[in-house]
Amino acid sequence: MSVTAGSYRLGPEYGRLLIDTTRTGLGAKAGHDLTIEVTRWHGDATIDPANPAGSSVTVEVDAESLEVREGTGGVKPLTSSDRAEIEKTLREKILHTGRHPTITFRSTRVSGGAESFSVEGDLTIVGVTQPATVQGRLTEGRAQGSATIAQTRWGIRPYSALFGTLKLGDEVGVRFDVGLPPT
Repeated sequence: MSVTAGSYRLGPEYGRLLIDTTRTGLGAKAGHDLTIEVTRWHGDATIDPANPAGSSVTVEVDAESLEVREGTGGVKPLTSSDRAEIEKTLREKILHTGRHPTITFRSTRVSGGAESFSVEGDLTIVGVTQPATVQGRLTEGRAQGSATIAQTRWGIRPYSALFGTLKLGDEVGVRFDVGLPPT
């Protein structure tokens, strides 16, 4: 099933929005590479395969809804208390969700075709808006793609521990695989 021109509703009921982190530093062996899922989010896409420039997308994320799904690497497995502590740190020390409860993306330009498209837009995290680009494709009624986000561009200091010997890399990967049911 191909994607036809029209408006589409986006959200966790139709697919997944994931964030991938990596660790660096001398203490990297002690930490974990994380897969974090956004569990509460919604958006709208207008898709015109004949005229990609006429397409648009908006997404709003509840910044409190990030949940650690997987932690790979490390000297010991990730425990449920580790997950809870990471999620608390994300909310309180990194994303400051009390002051900045949402993360938003609004497209400004769409180019390419169904097999390979690029969406440029404004991404707002912790109250700071910067340009971001998403690469993706439409296939079998789904939108799939990814973006790489350098946290420091939004004024976010990547997490560090063990006196700075364990750090999260500045760049995080964002990936999505979402069904496109018409609205």
